[in-house]
Amino acid sequence: MTTRRIIATAAVAATGALLLTSCSGSSAASAGSRDYAGQTLVVTSFGGDWEKAFIEAVVEPFEAETGASVELVTLYSADALAQLTAQKSSPQLDVVHFSGGQEYSAAKDGLIEPIAPTDLSNYADLAKIAVTGLDSGTGPTIQLAPIGLVYNTESGAPAPTSWLDLFDGAYAGHLALTDFSNSYGVLSMLRVADALGGGIDDPSKAITDLGGLAASGDAIVVPTSPDLQTAFAQRDVWLAPYAMDYAGTLKDAGLPVEFIVPSEGATASLITSNVVAGRENTDLAKIFVDFELRPEAQRLFAERMRYSPVNLTTELSGATADEVLSGDELDDVVIYPADTIAADRPAWTNEWNKLITK
Repeated sequence: MTTRRIIATAAVAATGALLLTSCSGSSAASAGSRDYAGQTLVVTSFGGDWEKAFIEAVVEPFEAETGASVELVTLYSADALAQLTAQKSSPQLDVVHFSGGQEYSAAKDGLIEPIAPTDLSNYADLAKIAVTGLDSGTGPTIQLAPIGLVYNTESGAPAPTSWLDLFDGAYAGHLALTDFSNSYGVLSMLRVADALGGGIDDPSKAITDLGGLAASGDAIVVPTSPDLQTAFAQRDVWLAPYAMDYAGTLKDAGLPVEFIVPSEGATASLITSNVVAGRENTDLAKIFVDFELRPEAQRLFAERMRYSPVNLTTELSGATADEVLSGDELDDVVIYPADTIAADRPAWTNEWNKLITK
């Protein structure tokens, strides 16, 4: 394997001081022709288990079939956008992954290259949710983490069926809510806002009511996924709005939890893959994005990470098929406009912080 690792810090990302090199001059050759031998793509990664699955599912097959090399740099979404912005006149990355909607800002600022349906050999097999952003100049959604309710099956409390069950006294003192510094917290709040009738245009009641649970002691507030695991394992939490993939992580850790899609439907966190503008090997970068959408890659991520596959030809079996939303089940997943969230999130967060710090 020819994969090389690069470690980047947020400070380096923000200043653009990290200098990465990439060979140029890609030609319009097929992925299997090996005409790309000697070229290099610099691709962002989220590190950890995600990266391990990513290397096996995408990087190694891509290198084997194209002859190109891939260099991975660990950059989370906000830091990746900061680096792209700082390096706009001389970008050093080729493919960037975002998980917080930053692709819309990147597209608006001309930092990423539009991807056309014809650039994706799997286009006809992709769920609508995967390609909705193409018209706005963003890359496709390659992975989807549905967000619903994570429930402790040994709690003795009734299994929840609605987002509004968060306010059921049966769970009082045993709830965990996610802070708005985490996108999962914001997305969960918006589903509650829909259930209450205000929706994304007027989520004040949802913020107030959820913040009230925290202020009263009926709920604790956690900022990160590891904190949620601690809450279920050590703090007697029975119910939390969170993502399907992490519910799987908790189960793997031996915790008695189940992921439940409320009657009003789930929302989801999306991971997109985007080709950086201004590089000389964008053709090769688009081939890389296409590899990420192959059913083989999608299946491995579903099995390892419990992400929902966006390629509808992906075949899941066994426990994965039972635990992962796929196919027609994705039709009811509610996706909120990233630009609206980006514009209003600071005000929502300010309102939330005032409530939970009382």
